[in-house]
Amino acid sequence: MLAVGPSGGGKDSVLRHARIDCAGDPSIVFPRRAVTRPANSDEDHESIDEAQFDAALRAGAFALAWQAHGLCYGIPRAINDDIRLGRTVVCNVSRGIIRSARKCYVHTTCVLITAPEDILAARLSARARVSDGSIAARLERNDIYFDISADVVIDNVGNIDHAVQTFVSILRRSTKA
Repeated sequence: MLAVGPSGGGKDSVLRHARIDCAGDPSIVFPRRAVTRPANSDEDHESIDEAQFDAALRAGAFALAWQAHGLCYGIPRAINDDIRLGRTVVCNVSRGIIRSARKCYVHTTCVLITAPEDILAARLSARARVSDGSIAARLERNDIYFDISADVVIDNVGNIDHAVQTFVSILRRSTKA
């Protein structure tokens, strides 16, 4: 399952809560992605530098890899073993790699987690994360990916519990498919 959406849409928050809700279910896996950004409390990722990322990429360590916002991201190749074992793998990925991910993984559900632009801007501003770069540039990317091929859209506004419950419900249905 691919979790995608604009910066500030709440993907990391929804995934963090979903991971807790699904903690006792060994059929659902939330791999940690590698990111060339320092570790922080908002996102569970493996922090690596660009040289380490490039070496891992050349060594075939990633099942999926991409660049966005001046950073490099990678999903560990170990997800292929999980998929072969029939597990549902939940990945926070860029909207730009949906097409290639669907080519590699036939049974892929893409969930777009989003919010209106004013809410996205407020959330990005509240983060005050220097590595995020320009808020305007991040919001501008939404135009590029306006027409993505998401299977489900979650409008993450208001209480996050609704977005989490919707996401977990979709996730649990996909594990039974």
